Amino acid sequence: MDVSHVDQPAERSVVADVATVGATVRMLRRQRNLTLEALASRAGISVGLISQLERGNGNPAFSTLSQLAHALDVYIGRLFHVADNGSPVVRAGERRSLDVGRPARLDAVHELLTPGRSGVLEALWITAPPGYDSSDSPMSHPGEEFGVVISGTHQVFLDGTCYVLEPGDSITFEGSVPHWYRNAGDVAVTAVWVVTPPNRATAP
Repeated sequence: MDVSHVDQPAERSVVADVATVGATVRMLRRQRNLTLEALASRAGISVGLISQLERGNGNPAFSTLSQLAHALDVYIGRLFHVADNGSPVVRAGERRSLDVGRPARLDAVHELLTPGRSGVLEALWITAPPGYDSSDSPMSHPGEEFGVVISGTHQVFLDGTCYVLEPGDSITFEGSVPHWYRNAGDVAVTAVWVVTPPNRATAP
C-alpha cells in the first residue's frame, strides 16, 4: 500500500494552525503598538522565533505560546481564535487542543476546559506521558496557578525546588516564579491546571 500521502491532511492542519496562531500574534502585537523586540522582551523569547511564527513557520512549544499569550495580556486560547459559543459546558470529546501540530512522543497534551475567553481564568486538562520534562523551557508570567493531579505522579519545580504530587494532591503558586514540570514515573500523568491572569485584552 502506498502510504506516502497518509499524513497529508494532518500536515495541512498543522500548517493551518501555525498560520492562524502567527497571524493572531501579529495582529495583537500591532494592536498594542509593540515591536518584535518589545514583545520578545516581554515574553522572554527570541525575536527570531516570534518573527518566524508570525510568518506562519515553525512548530512552537506550548510553553512558547503561553509566554506569548501572557506578554500580550490574553489567554492562550485567544491565539487559536477560541470563542464563546454561548454554552457554559465543554464536553470531554469537544475540548480544544492548545498544541500546534501533533505532540512529540514525550510532549504533554494541553486541552482547554473553559468554553471561551470572556472570564478571568483559563483551565486546562493536561496529559503528560512518562518521560515528559519541560525543564528546558521554564515559564514565568504574571498571575497565579493552581493544579491538581488526577492520576500518576507529577513533579512540579518552583525556582528549582521540586514538589512531588500524587493523585489528589494540589499546588498553588505565583506564576512569576520560574516553573517547570516532569513526569519521572512509568505511567501518564493526568492533571487539571488553572491559570488566573486577568484578561485585559480589548481585541474581539
